[in-house]
Amino acid sequence: MVETVKSTGAAGGDLSWEQPTAYDRWIESVGVPVHKGYFVPDARTVELGWWAERECNTAFLELVGQEGVTEVRITEIPPGKRLPPLKFAMDEIVYVLAGRGLTTISDSAGRERHSFEWQTHSMFLLPRNCTHQLSNAQGTRPALLLQSSYLPLAMSAIGEPSVFFNNPSSGDALLNAAELSSDARAVTQAFEAGGPAAGVFWYGNFFPNMRTWENLTAFTARGAGGQLVWIRFPNSPMTAHMSVFPAQTYKKGHRHGPGWVIVIPAGEGYSIMWPENGEKIIVPWSEGAVFVPPNRWFHQHFNLGSSAARYLALHPPSFLAGFSEKIEDMARDQIEYVNEDPFIRQRFESELEKRGLPSLMVPEAYTNRNYKWD
Repeated sequence: MVETVKSTGAAGGDLSWEQPTAYDRWIESVGVPVHKGYFVPDARTVELGWWAERECNTAFLELVGQEGVTEVRITEIPPGKRLPPLKFAMDEIVYVLAGRGLTTISDSAGRERHSFEWQTHSMFLLPRNCTHQLSNAQGTRPALLLQSSYLPLAMSAIGEPSVFFNNPSSGDALLNAAELSSDARAVTQAFEAGGPAAGVFWYGNFFPNMRTWENLTAFTARGAGGQLVWIRFPNSPMTAHMSVFPAQTYKKGHRHGPGWVIVIPAGEGYSIMWPENGEKIIVPWSEGAVFVPPNRWFHQHFNLGSSAARYLALHPPSFLAGFSEKIEDMARDQIEYVNEDPFIRQRFESELEKRGLPSLMVPEAYTNRNYKWD
């Protein structure tokens, strides 16, 4: 026999399907601003609020596209201050929006202690189950960090926040001091059919400056003569990549799964995001912008500047459907220039004309689907 109860109040609680997640309830309890929408024009200028427990100003981003998969948090370290030590049960990627500082990593007993300095545009990993402490090396201005992890996904399985923060029962990570302190190194991987042309990724815990990083490989699959760097972190499921593409060009439209956090280190332009046969959302961007293409939405990136543009993509977990950048079905998941909506090219050329710049797209790319970019 099935008992019928009301969707609110009955049987000791709300039984409706649309309930806040454990992660949503937690960030609401923190009491700092939560920014929603399709994009943030500049993460360096968003409203922050005081988080007494962490002794800093903070804000959370819950953008369309994160889909309960990835967390994005903006942390401000006051001038000359050091944040309290924190042990977090998950790996976390940190991208430095502004400032200079120091990170110290150790286990619960203070062993394998390691420190490194960072600056604006640095990116590094905070390893799981290690105690880390973040300091601002400048005494006159705050440091701003963008931090990202899979916490919303993890809390969907374990809804108790105390499991993830300063949990004395969680085991210490095995800190490899050599991997934490060594420079990133290139590793060659076997080419996968249908995958990116890049056969090299860079493996390391610390990348000093993503705005000036020049160890790039051609990425012919996405057009426009673009290049990229694939990034993997030691002993971590976290991965990332950065795409660099020339002035006054744009990349092919493509789509994948949720949770890809995109941050702009350099450049001026815009992106277009849209569900199949749906309304197009325009995302203008310059340094500091953040957006997340929604699940299975096509999206396309356009450089309106007179120099190369860069976007850094922090990846969702590799086991999620639609994770990969590889195109398994070209007709389904990538739009060739010859097949794109005429609006795409028209808008791009119109935006360039407003700036007195010509399009540097090769005309043959619009008529020859097999055109090979140099």
